[in-house]
Amino acid sequence: MDYITIRLPFTVNGDTAKELLSTAWLFKIATHRVLDVAKQQEVLPGTKIGWVNMFRQFAYGVVQNRRYADGAVTLVMGVYESCRALGVDFRSVELGDWLMFQQNALEYPAKSITLKPGYEFNITTIRYNGTTSRVVVKPTIPRSYEKLLGAITTKRVGYMGRVVVRDYGVRGSQLWVHGEVQVTVPLDLYYEHMARHKRNSGRFVSGIDVNADRINLAIIDSIGRLIDHKTFWFSKVTARGFPKHKAWSIIGMRIHEMLDYAYNHGVKTLFLENPDILGRLKLMWIRGGDRKHENYNYKVSVFRSTIIEKIVMKAPLYSIKVSYVNPRGTTNSTKHDELMKRYELDRHTASAYLIALKGLTHQ
Repeated sequence: MDYITIRLPFTVNGDTAKELLSTAWLFKIATHRVLDVAKQQEVLPGTKIGWVNMFRQFAYGVVQNRRYADGAVTLVMGVYESCRALGVDFRSVELGDWLMFQQNALEYPAKSITLKPGYEFNITTIRYNGTTSRVVVKPTIPRSYEKLLGAITTKRVGYMGRVVVRDYGVRGSQLWVHGEVQVTVPLDLYYEHMARHKRNSGRFVSGIDVNADRINLAIIDSIGRLIDHKTFWFSKVTARGFPKHKAWSIIGMRIHEMLDYAYNHGVKTLFLENPDILGRLKLMWIRGGDRKHENYNYKVSVFRSTIIEKIVMKAPLYSIKVSYVNPRGTTNSTKHDELMKRYELDRHTASAYLIALKGLTHQ
């Protein structure tokens, strides 16, 4: 089963902020400890149960909550698996500059980060002296998420909670924390309650060319004639120092704009380049320098593949089917150059057109 994580922002202050911050710091220390011990092992387990059995004691010695301890172990296991897939030396990686804590698995109700009626969360926290408490956090709930969150409780659907600290500081002698409650739910439940269009009577297909600063859409009919094309820009997010979280929010809006445009212009099926494994690996918890990110092409390929994944995930909300084509020849080929000249297209729109034609042939 596939899953999706929704993000619910919050701001708290005073004692609640202290409790969340101490829990996040203890979780991070626990994760560092598990990572250090794991690097010393000659052989590592091949299953999640094996990882938990081997390393839980090291995490629990720091963050004395079984679900959080197992969450730290699970995080390190994910780093290890990603490193293996990428060919990165696991013993060379370091954790990034983050503050968060999470449970390790889906359950209903999630015991340590518990969704309650009224869209509030009761969260187990741990102080630096080891004592535990429960705090209430009421994040901002977009109206579009209300039915989805309500369905979790009415249908008793298993979910996993995570609390991410985005920023913190002192204002007027009082500590404040800004962050997110992240809730992971089954993808089927997400589609059931978040769909924007239940039916699609379109008859066109389209190709999508994804780049670091834009999404190009080309719409064609059943015999390959170019019907329409449009570019959806997000160029400012590539500026050095632009906030990562804000950048993905903007990209997400552009993806929805593109899908809405495609739906309203009769698109039934989208074709995209098939992303390689780089885009599917979640290495957000590792320092960038340890992911060979000094290679610009490597960074762009991960970035583009991640955007493609997000398009694939959102398309069913518009009842648009998605399929992949082989990317070979979609940017550098005689056919590509011919399309640019014949239709006076820029190179990215021509790539989108060629992707659509490849998809049409395959279909």
